Amino acid sequence: MLSSWLVNQGYSLDLQKRYRRSNWLESIGTGAMKRKGDKVNYEGAIFALQNQVNLTIHPGGKTALGLLGKAHYLELSTKSITLFSAQDEKLPAWFEKYPWGYSFHLHRTSFLPSNVGLVELEFRNFKMLVSGPIRAMLECLYLAPNYQSLLECYEIMEGLNNLRPNQVQELLESCNSVKVKRLFLYLAERSGHDWVDHLQFEEIDLGSGKREIVKGGAYNSKYQITVDRELEEKK
Repeated sequence: MLSSWLVNQGYSLDLQKRYRRSNWLESIGTGAMKRKGDKVNYEGAIFALQNQVNLTIHPGGKTALGLLGKAHYLELSTKSITLFSAQDEKLPAWFEKYPWGYSFHLHRTSFLPSNVGLVELEFRNFKMLVSGPIRAMLECLYLAPNYQSLLECYEIMEGLNNLRPNQVQELLESCNSVKVKRLFLYLAERSGHDWVDHLQFEEIDLGSGKREIVKGGAYNSKYQITVDRELEEKK
């Protein structure tokens, strides 16, 4: 529970202090509290940021795919959590200082609108917004190749064989990164997914000119991108 939210609910700062002295509430850092004795995790903290101060911070990329059960072949015991948010947001100090047991990497970007492609995931007694499979895939590609390998992105894409074309269409049209859109369509085609045939390519702005995504890689003429040679040579 955030202190500012509690004030809005009618619990003054003085009342909050009394609750802490009475061992009803316990501070986890300046501006945030939990019930005494409760064990809290980072998902609960993200819930508070989303629902109590209306931040767009959410688990995305490979982290979201893992939470959704879409990354069963990936390393799920990682202690690194990928978060995305709007450009003007940041993690509060209490969140960054609390010993959650994970390292967090927040990517602040506007390459996708903050309100599209998210799904609600239930955790015991609360719900948190995370990137749905399509948005998470786009976020992985946004991080490629510097923070996420394209070969791993291809493995992830291979598992996304049941996406809804209308939802894919909406996110691709909403995306303002030419690199991400070209890579998404390139990997989807190479994965042989049927839903690709139902997309309206003419409605998706793929920009112009070549994009060297991997230096010294192999060139794909259809999408005018240079990618890993191993990827381009896959049959």
